[in-house]
Amino acid sequence: MTFKKTTAVAGAFATAFAVFASSASAQTAPAAAAPAPIRHGAAVPGVCFYNFERALASSDVGKAVAARINVIAKEVEVELTNEEKTLTTDIQGFDRARATMTPDAAEQRASQLTIRRNALARKLDLRQRELQATRGKALDRIEQEMSPVVIATYQARSCAVLLAGSVVTGNPQMDITDQVVAGLNAKIKTLTFNRERLDTPPPAAPAAAARP
Repeated sequence: MTFKKTTAVAGAFATAFAVFASSASAQTAPAAAAPAPIRHGAAVPGVCFYNFERALASSDVGKAVAARINVIAKEVEVELTNEEKTLTTDIQGFDRARATMTPDAAEQRASQLTIRRNALARKLDLRQRELQATRGKALDRIEQEMSPVVIATYQARSCAVLLAGSVVTGNPQMDITDQVVAGLNAKIKTLTFNRERLDTPPPAAPAAAARP
């Protein structure tokens, strides 16, 4: 029996939280060369824009959520890595002992190890989906908190048109991102949450009341 490692346990969760990548990279990446300055045209009266990803990465709650998700992902990584190491050790022991076992015993042991390997692969998939669900729920909550701040800022700046996205740029006089971040920081600093659990069965529906 040959054991093929479960795909990238150590790095399986790196892509699950791409929305927070800018926050993480800003804290760890070396400073890049300053880009050439952009010459903007005149500000357009009544037109405003904000960059959601920059607001998320710059806000206190965005940073707190990114840190919490990293902690949860690390806990899952440790859990799966330990199980993988234990399984690998058992498989190696089986490979050494196979020659001394009867064919029936060897077949039974190989079947047991295959079941464990498949179960670990399913758990890896489950944990990835749980982490994605955790990230999605936290992001939804931040968006809910940010939305009224964006509206209030839009109205305070007397905007008539609002452009939003992750690649929006323009004359800085039209950019309300910093004001949105300030408003969000004044409203909320952090979120408390744990990993979403997708392996817990939903509660049973209450039995219908018996008719008289």
